[in-house]
Amino acid sequence: MSSSYQSIYKDSLFQNKTIIVTGGGSGIGRCTAHELASLGSTVILIGRKLEKLQIVAKEIQEDGGTADFFECDIREETIVQATVKAIIEKHPRIHGLVNNAGGQFPSPLTGINQKGWETVVRTNLTGGFLMAKEVYLKSMSKHGGSIVNIVADMWGGMPGMGHSGAARAGMVNFTQTASVEWAASGVRVNAVAPGWVASSGMDSYPESMKPWILNLRDAVPLKRLGTEAEVSSAICFLLSDGANFISGDCLRIDGAASQGGRVVPLPKAKNSESYDGFHRSVIPEIFQNDDENS
Repeated sequence: MSSSYQSIYKDSLFQNKTIIVTGGGSGIGRCTAHELASLGSTVILIGRKLEKLQIVAKEIQEDGGTADFFECDIREETIVQATVKAIIEKHPRIHGLVNNAGGQFPSPLTGINQKGWETVVRTNLTGGFLMAKEVYLKSMSKHGGSIVNIVADMWGGMPGMGHSGAARAGMVNFTQTASVEWAASGVRVNAVAPGWVASSGMDSYPESMKPWILNLRDAVPLKRLGTEAEVSSAICFLLSDGANFISGDCLRIDGAASQGGRVVPLPKAKNSESYDGFHRSVIPEIFQNDDENS
C-alpha cells in the first residue's frame, strides 16, 4: 500500500484553500477528504458521529495533511448555523463545500411511512440546502467559491428507494437554481451522480439484497462497479479552477448505466480498468470473496 494518496492532480491544486466535506467519516466522503488534503486543502469534516470524524482526521494528519472536524446534524437549521459560524471563526474563508452526507433504506413506496419519507428527504435534500445556504451567506457571497452536491442515478425513477430518488432529483434542481441565483457572487454550484460504487455503504444493506448487489455490474455497460476514487476525482475537478466556467451541471459517474434502454442485453466489456488512487481504500466485505470485483 502506498503511503500517500495517488491523485491524478498536481499536489498544490488546493493549497491554502478550506473545503468542507459533509459525511466525511466514511465512504465517498472519506475518500474525497483524503484526496483534497493530499492536494493541499485544509479539510473540514462534518458528520453526526464524532468518533468516525476523529478517525478520518487522524488518518489525514498521519499522511501529512490538514484536517479539522465538527459534529453536526445537517438536518437541523440552528445546528447548521452554529456549526458554520464555528468553522468560520477558526477558518475565516470557505472556498469549497462538498455536500456528500446522505442516507436511505431500501423499501417499495407502499412500505414507506411519512416519518421514513421525511427523514430521508431531510437528510438527502434539506440538509444539503441548509449547508449550502449557510456557507453561501456566511462566506461565499463575499468571496466566491464552489459547491458540489452528491446525488445519485435517479433518472427514470428509483424503484425500491423512491424517497431517496425524489430527494436526489430535488437536489439536482436546487443545484440548477443556486447556480443562477449565486453566480453574481462568483459561486459555482454543480452536482455529481455516482452510479454503483464499491464503497463501504454496500455493507449496510440487508442480507436479502446481497445477490442483487453482487449482480449490479451486469447492468453497467462497462461491466464493473466504480471506485470511490473515481467519484472523488470528478468532485476535485469541479472544485478546481479548471472548472471555472462550469456551473449548474450534473456529472454522471456510472459507467453509462443511466444511458439508453435498460432492457437491451449488454455485451461483454473489455479495456475498462478501475482507477483507485486511494491508498487507504478497503474492498467492501460483500465483494471480498467475489473474484470479479476484487
